[in-house]
Amino acid sequence: MSKVYQHRAGLPDRVLGHVDKDGRVYRSAAGPDDRVGRVDLDNGKIYASRLGPDKYYGHVDLDTGRAYLHVPAGPDTYVGRVNEDGRIDRHDALSPDSYLGKVKEPLSLAHTGAAFLLLVLPASEEKQ
Repeated sequence: MSKVYQHRAGLPDRVLGHVDKDGRVYRSAAGPDDRVGRVDLDNGKIYASRLGPDKYYGHVDLDTGRAYLHVPAGPDTYVGRVNEDGRIDRHDALSPDSYLGKVKEPLSLAHTGAAFLLLVLPASEEKQ
């Protein structure tokens, strides 16, 4: 199990959830953790869980660590990069990429990419 953290400047990082070895992503909550999605470990495709079939949410390139969000009417949009060490950076076209968080003891780029798209990115957008 790999814990997922959101970076907070000047404060301790916040635990958002975890990713298990099978690629399932869980958000930490009071009581049992909520399953929010999963990643296909063979191809890096990320799916959000919901009632009914899972919804394609984006993908991570398993060679480069580049993460993309799905856009229904066009090509997937590049949103950032994940590293083998668990570091998660958000892409910003006008300035250097910003550090958003990390996955402690990451198992693969697929696991870290799923944590980025399903936990860290929504938490950072919620904060803004």
